[in-house]
Amino acid sequence: MTSPFPARGLRRCAFVLSLLAAQFLSAPLASAQPSGGPYGPIPQRYALPKAAHVYIVAPDGKADAAGSLAEPTSLESAIARVVTNDAIVMRGGTYRTGGLQLNQGITIQPYLDETPVLKGTRVATDWEPLPNNVWRTKWSTLFPAAPLGWWRAEREGMLTPLHRFNNDRVFVDGEPLHSAGWPGEVGSKGFFVDYAKGYVYIGVNPAGRTVEITAHDVALHRPSRAVNGRPSDRKGFTLRGVTLTQYAYRAIDIEGKKPAVPVSEEPTDDPVGPSPEADHGKEVVGTTLENVTITYCSRVAGYFRGDKLVIRNSLISDTSTEGIYVIGSSDVLLERNIIRRNNVEKLTGYYPSAVKIFNQSYRVTVRDNLIVEQPNSNGVWYDVGNVDGVFVNNYVEGAMAGLFFEISKGITVAGNVFVNNQQGIRILNSSGAKVLHNTFVDSQVLIDRNERSAQGDHFGWHPQTGPDVNDRVGHVFEGNLLVAGAGLKGPLLRFEQSPVTCGKVTQAMTNRVDGNVYIRAGSGQPLISWAPVPGANCLATFASLDAFRQTVPGVEATGRSLPGYDGAVFSSPELRRFELARVPEGVQPLPVAPELRKLLGWDATHLPGALPAAR
Repeated sequence: MTSPFPARGLRRCAFVLSLLAAQFLSAPLASAQPSGGPYGPIPQRYALPKAAHVYIVAPDGKADAAGSLAEPTSLESAIARVVTNDAIVMRGGTYRTGGLQLNQGITIQPYLDETPVLKGTRVATDWEPLPNNVWRTKWSTLFPAAPLGWWRAEREGMLTPLHRFNNDRVFVDGEPLHSAGWPGEVGSKGFFVDYAKGYVYIGVNPAGRTVEITAHDVALHRPSRAVNGRPSDRKGFTLRGVTLTQYAYRAIDIEGKKPAVPVSEEPTDDPVGPSPEADHGKEVVGTTLENVTITYCSRVAGYFRGDKLVIRNSLISDTSTEGIYVIGSSDVLLERNIIRRNNVEKLTGYYPSAVKIFNQSYRVTVRDNLIVEQPNSNGVWYDVGNVDGVFVNNYVEGAMAGLFFEISKGITVAGNVFVNNQQGIRILNSSGAKVLHNTFVDSQVLIDRNERSAQGDHFGWHPQTGPDVNDRVGHVFEGNLLVAGAGLKGPLLRFEQSPVTCGKVTQAMTNRVDGNVYIRAGSGQPLISWAPVPGANCLATFASLDAFRQTVPGVEATGRSLPGYDGAVFSSPELRRFELARVPEGVQPLPVAPELRKLLGWDATHLPGALPAAR
């Protein structure tokens, strides 16, 4: 996928996108959710920090210089010198560097309003012309890779060519090229790597162009062990106002107990097996990213391990398997970020998600983010043993599943707007999800369970970290607004389970389903599917709320359905304004639980959906 903005313009682009988001998503009432921004990096003028020692660095800084404004040092030298509570202040410009190892709780930020950019590429200048409009260059820093062992070649090998798993990237004038299988198919938008002989091939004339090829597979690596002659202080660094781009594999890697592994090994097994909260996430505590841009990394923007992580007002864009990857960490906050265009290589069988919250993370809050342009990726995925998540006030558009909650226990999902997602929310093999006062526009909701257990599972111990087969219950679905045009097929709300569980798993998945409003254009489509019910497949579909109430006692006592509705529903969907144009007849404000009022700052009552009616 090609970005409409060159890499050198990403910071300006993020600012422009923040302004557009504020224009399109803002609502006239203070209680509206999402907030309307600003999202993504906000231009700042950074004063020199109050730190024990401040090192000034510059792209042309000298390694043996003192690190003052008059005599800046190199970034590599400063990283090797800093200790806890020091700061590195970066002059503007491009730093082509990587593999920087840091294990101290320091601050890294720009000088005033200058723009420092860390790049994982070098410029390729020595090109050999070949027949048929192909050029090649010898290249020494190559990053061959293969899919991890759990990737199912028998199922996905016909869909994803293996060369897409290599981590090399090539950029022409800031535009990324895409990998090809042999030199004859590079064309004007592709590249091919001959790993045996060490050549990179492109199909665009490099004369007068800037061609960059990856030279580093990570920018900042935060080990939990001793580096630069110092033991880890167990404190996270603070990174502000810096751009990291064009790295093979990832830009940031923060270790837990397990050292970072090469791309050929599973990076997320930390911990391995069920683990008490007190036993993980404590190696590095308090990492903070603010106004940071991370783009064009071959796999992920970063692996983030450690409690009390904060990522705020940052731009994460153009990654392949994940953008932000949180692993085994608690009390995390992701807030007012722009997260867009994950899985740009269209990998299949790799479970992509723009944000992955993984492996027994507790109390991870994803609040008021803008998650867009994800046609080949999920939006935010809480996966494997997570507990008490919070997903509120986000705007999610154009994803596979906007929010995916799997093999986990407890999440509050409230005040979000989901637009044009294959599924707005999917909750799978989990318990205790409270889905309250969200707006779904052409985005189905799927809450389901299957027979998957810890015995014989493809991923081994993963199911042990979540509720067992008979405990995938306790969900609440109340006060939501579900709106669909005539083009959306199938039920708006789906509660389903696999046929093999029929007669074995009989408890309803939900405690309460009530107060929801269903509006859809056209006719002939079911409204709700429900399991379990008596019958061969345990599943029934309902075209009306009355039919649903007759079969399933106690549901939707105050719910409303408006089938075949052809009036205006929202204030201005063209400008992404999803306040109700008017309150549909018979729809009343609903009581808001005290804990939700505290979480969202709402009044005692609120209309169904995330947003109020326009005035």
